[in-house]
Amino acid sequence: MPVLKKNEWDHFILNHPQAHFMQTGEWGELKNAFGWDVVRISNGSAGVQILFRKLPFGLTIAYIPKGPIGKNLVDIWSEIDQICKDHHAIFLKVELDIFQNDRPIQMSDFPDFKISKYNIQPPNTIILNIADNETNLLEKMHQKTRYNIKLAARKDVMVQPWQDITAFHQMMLTTGRRDKFGIHSKAYYQHAYDLFHPAGMCELLVAKFEDKPIASIMVFIHGKRAWYVYGASTESERNRMPAYLLQWEAIRWAMKQGCLEYDLWGIPDENEQVLETEFTQHITGLWGVYRFKRGFGGEIKRSVQALDKVYIPWLYSIYLRRMAGRGSA
Repeated sequence: MPVLKKNEWDHFILNHPQAHFMQTGEWGELKNAFGWDVVRISNGSAGVQILFRKLPFGLTIAYIPKGPIGKNLVDIWSEIDQICKDHHAIFLKVELDIFQNDRPIQMSDFPDFKISKYNIQPPNTIILNIADNETNLLEKMHQKTRYNIKLAARKDVMVQPWQDITAFHQMMLTTGRRDKFGIHSKAYYQHAYDLFHPAGMCELLVAKFEDKPIASIMVFIHGKRAWYVYGASTESERNRMPAYLLQWEAIRWAMKQGCLEYDLWGIPDENEQVLETEFTQHITGLWGVYRFKRGFGGEIKRSVQALDKVYIPWLYSIYLRRMAGRGSA
């Protein structure tokens, strides 16, 4: 099975518009620029983009985000195994683009894999069905969210496309400090924008008051789906509720691109009952954004748990101990 160049992978992806944006060639190029090797293979009906995180002594960790894609996936596992071994992978982590309750996975389709304790991408999210009209979408939102969208407009908040990655990164720094989560470098956001925006797969929107940027959002699309991945705000003019109008305009933008789903991307990994009981008690990390995201309506969905395939067991056990230590810190 030949290894594909990016243009060949792009041709394969054209026939799989349902693929997740993390399986696009653009995402592979982004990760390649920041420490990952990328290998793409396809047998025509199935394909996969594999990322390899470089480690000391020539070792790697292999990762398939939201893939493989296509049909007859079982036919490509032997090729994936060989590529992982060629790259001296300690283990391969696979995060399938499948939600629990949508369709069950058969472990027989994933030979020698084990269910992992640890995910890389947030498994829990909220999915909005945006195939409806704007009036109905607004009616499905929580009353307070509708109010805040209208309030921002009344208070002269303006939303428009933006290109100022330097200012966006400064907002991300402010938001990361406030909500206590890590962010990427300015170069990372710039490269993401430069790869995805010319391909029509990304938009950066900014909310301004009196021509001063006060909040921003970066949204990605592929096929009929959109993902809200990065968002930030300053400490000023927060009483004008710019994030609500900004998110609404991002949803409207995705609708204009023909998207049918809008993924709000990342909420605490708890069931709905716990989320609704405890969200008022937490203000940092994904709890802070859940308070905001829940207001837009939609359905809480959880991805199936990540799967790991181990190639070097003793080193994998070190990885597990390290991850367990992080959890207890």
